Amino acid sequence: MASTTFSGPVTSTNGFIGDVTGSVTGAVYVADFIKMTAIATSALPAAAAANAGQVRLINDNGAGDDEYCLVISTGSAWVTAVGAALS
Repeated sequence: MASTTFSGPVTSTNGFIGDVTGSVTGAVYVADFIKMTAIATSALPAAAAANAGQVRLINDNGAGDDEYCLVISTGSAWVTAVGAALS
C-alpha cells in the first residue's frame, strides 16, 4: 500500500482504518494529541466482531454520570480501558 504524507491536519467524517505508526526506530507513536468526540453510552454501536478493538470516548461513564471514560470493544462487549464491564 502506498504511503502519503500530510503537512496539515487531516479530518475524517467516518474514522480511520489502520495502525498509527511512526518511523522513529520502528516505534508506534502519536506525535501530538488525539482528539476524540465524546458520545453517550446509549449512542455506542452494539459490540460486534466488526468493531473489536475500537476505542470510544463516552461522556456519561456508562452510568449516567457526567464523567468521561474510554471504552474498548472486545467484539462481544464494551469494557472500560481498565477492563471493567460497562454498566
